Amino acid sequence: MEPALKSTWPGAATRYLALRLAPGEDLRAALQEAFSNEREHAGFVVACVGSLTKVSLRPAGRDAPLSLEVTLEIVSLSGTFSEHGPHLHIAVSDSRGSMLGGHLLEGSIVRTTAEVILGLAPVHFRRKVDPRTGYPELVFE
Repeated sequence: MEPALKSTWPGAATRYLALRLAPGEDLRAALQEAFSNEREHAGFVVACVGSLTKVSLRPAGRDAPLSLEVTLEIVSLSGTFSEHGPHLHIAVSDSRGSMLGGHLLEGSIVRTTAEVILGLAPVHFRRKVDPRTGYPELVFE
């Protein structure tokens, strides 16, 4: 099966932005602000490690947000940034190793640190409603 959409940017330079977020910062809001201060119109999460005191996310198939206030380790963070805002997914684990994940929402608060590397690409990421899904999906320009 062919991919729904494919884009390459040969010969173009991707820049990287390294961030260390401090205790009390909102993970999503801080990443969105950092990206908006850069000249690129497309970005992606390269790596993230850290911890949270509170996570706010929307799990798959659920319309309402889910918030937990407990010590959590960031196991994974992935996603894209565009002029339409970020599309980020997070996985976190508690002290028993139980995991939870979904769309990262504002209100996810850094506990000790969040070390994040963002890739900044010389292309445009946009979101347009895909009639097959009914959702604004990523397109490359």
